[in-house]
Amino acid sequence: MSSGNAHDSELGAFLKARRTELSPAEVGLPDSAGRRRVKGLRREEVALLASISPDYYTRLEQGRRQASEPVLDALARVLRLDDGERAYMFELSGRDAARPRRRTTQKVQPQLQRLLDDLSTTPAVVLGRRTDILAWNAMAAALFTDFARIPQKKRNFVRLVFCEPAIRALYPDWEWVAQLTLAQLRMEAARDPKDPRLAELVGELSLQDPDFRRWWGAHRVATQGSGTKTLHHPVVGPLTLDWSFLTSTDDPEQQLITLTAEPGTPSFDRLRILASWAAQTADHPISDR
Repeated sequence: MSSGNAHDSELGAFLKARRTELSPAEVGLPDSAGRRRVKGLRREEVALLASISPDYYTRLEQGRRQASEPVLDALARVLRLDDGERAYMFELSGRDAARPRRRTTQKVQPQLQRLLDDLSTTPAVVLGRRTDILAWNAMAAALFTDFARIPQKKRNFVRLVFCEPAIRALYPDWEWVAQLTLAQLRMEAARDPKDPRLAELVGELSLQDPDFRRWWGAHRVATQGSGTKTLHHPVVGPLTLDWSFLTSTDDPEQQLITLTAEPGTPSFDRLRILASWAAQTADHPISDR
């Protein structure tokens, strides 16, 4: 039953990270008097609540055993995992390990490129694997930064959030944004833990940024979807924008991200001002075709 692969190692680290965040009282166990020798729940306590043997659970954390679906369901319940964390745990269990992985260089889908070109007042980008930036429109360049000046191999949204001062300064709540993008990246890492470029990205950012290193070690995960972000643009001022992920049917590993503002709000008017400013200052290609 031993596997010793990358999925099992990551699964063990994830389980450990989650159990250390739960107290006995949160799961209905008595908290013994005095100082506990470990933070959070003990392995034996998780095993008891999941109705499995302590040895079985220990082997899971050590990457020496694979879990069945009923056991994973029980652990999700015991560790109070949300939907995203539960999906992440199942990915790490190796359920999708046989799914083929494409190592070819991604290129933006033509239909997504046409859609980008038609969005004259809506910032939009196309993200690929590892949050690589595959294409963008003039509004996205005006909102975030001139992506064209960034070498293609460095054009990665997570890297820019942590390393690009202009993008970092856009977010008054930068820590929240950074942790969300990192959590989405970790979800992708579960799908292909042996991706060498992903490992290179994580290693680089772990060395460069202590926040990235700490948050990556916390094993937080999040799914892509929709939400609201607040930005402070140096030209048009504060913006409250709704973001959405749209997945390409031809290539599910490409997502179109759009940022829009509710009509009638100051942010809606400021996006129009930004579009006018972008039209006046655009003097470079807006994406690699």
